[in-house]
Amino acid sequence: MNTRILYTAFDVVPSPKGASTHITYFVRGLVEAGYQVTMITAGEPALPEREPYFGATLLRVPPGEDPNFLKRALDFGQYVLAHVAAAEPYALAHFRSVWSGFPLAEARNHFGYKLLYEVNGLPSIEMKYHYPALAGSPALLKIKEQELAALHLADAVICPSRVTRDYLASLSVPRQKITVIPNGIDPNLFQPQPRSLTDPPGPATLLYLGTLADWQGLETLIAAMPHVLAERPARLRIVGRGRGRHRKILAKVIRKSGLEDHITVEPAIPHHDVPGLIARASVCLAPLSYNDRNVTQGCCPLKLLEYMAGGAPIVAANLPVVRELVRPDTEALLFTPGDPLDLARSILALLADPALAARLGNNAAHRAHQKFTWKAAQKRLLTVYQALLCSSSEHIVPD
Repeated sequence: MNTRILYTAFDVVPSPKGASTHITYFVRGLVEAGYQVTMITAGEPALPEREPYFGATLLRVPPGEDPNFLKRALDFGQYVLAHVAAAEPYALAHFRSVWSGFPLAEARNHFGYKLLYEVNGLPSIEMKYHYPALAGSPALLKIKEQELAALHLADAVICPSRVTRDYLASLSVPRQKITVIPNGIDPNLFQPQPRSLTDPPGPATLLYLGTLADWQGLETLIAAMPHVLAERPARLRIVGRGRGRHRKILAKVIRKSGLEDHITVEPAIPHHDVPGLIARASVCLAPLSYNDRNVTQGCCPLKLLEYMAGGAPIVAANLPVVRELVRPDTEALLFTPGDPLDLARSILALLADPALAARLGNNAAHRAHQKFTWKAAQKRLLTVYQALLCSSSEHIVPD
């Protein structure tokens, strides 16, 4: 029986990004279920090109010296294809993006594997936020054509939200082929922390944790700070990874707003340090913007689930992807996306009412631990694998 699985991701693993956390828990679930997993991920100079990773074999594509993202992405796909040609046959090829997915889809009849497309984000939508010069370019149109081809050639598709599922269905991907698997939390790492019902001494600590990408709504958050500071002392910690362009923009906005003494932009931290960071925050924030990445494509904000699991008081943008995870006024306060004044009002409401903050935090922790664990996500993934591999008589799923 063939239990060999190829899992490809043009992401650095391990890293502080949510994608790395997601990949790690999926791979752990597959290995624990008895699959022989080979991972191919992006490389970094400080990381070895090959190593064991939670029972899987992890191969990293050498990063090279070319700074062009598209060139590196295409090289990644060619590396994956060359690996498949040289390796023993795989039962299933599982990919997270078009960079390896399109070459794998084109070659699937020759190599005979089943094909699983894991759609967390689509470059045809997201790349213009990272590289504004690409907006409306022929390159993005070609990428979208390849995404569509990969979606239709895949035997199954998984995605993290109902919004994403609906978008894929609008592209004529059969709904019965799409399974929603939300992100999760690890109860061994995230537990609700006791929080004081009285104001702690010193300024309140507001926390944003995540990437610095344009779709995250950070400029709205910065614009809300003067309204918060007019009512009470507070400091905002923005913690996460971002390109140099993003950091320069944020620094400029903070400086022009005169908020250097109240806002810090800090590097990303290891995932095991995230629970402590959340525990020290007065309010945790997910200020997502209203744009095609969040509203049309969809997402499943891992930061929001980890805030919830830690029992933090949360203010988040009132978007469908957020309402899939929290109920308004039950687990979090939701504000109108892009409205700094409404965001400030919600933050101040939690700071002024510690009992409300504690109630929402407790409710959020209960919901996260009951409904959104990585164990539940792994179980859903294994169900998809079983359906795929049992649909062909030559493939048998391990016990």
